[in-house]
Amino acid sequence: MVTGAGRHLPLRPLWLCRACAAPWPCATARLTLLREYADDRIALLIHLAGLFHEATGHLYTLNPHDAPEPGQLFDRFLAWARVRHQRR
Repeated sequence: MVTGAGRHLPLRPLWLCRACAAPWPCATARLTLLREYADDRIALLIHLAGLFHEATGHLYTLNPHDAPEPGQLFDRFLAWARVRHQRR
């Protein structure tokens, strides 16, 4: 996982980046996670699925009437990390 001071970590329960205040995972966190899990994309997706579950609970508890839609959270936490198959 992304660690250390000044790094792009999630600020729970708001799920904003501690470094840049963008919705987490921000672009820098995504790149870092891709690099850290370069040899095991399945492990990355499992890790992100757990964070997706945690964030969904936090965000709906904080603001049940105006929380992000489930599809938006899926895109934010998981869709970007899926393996992309190249067409021939």
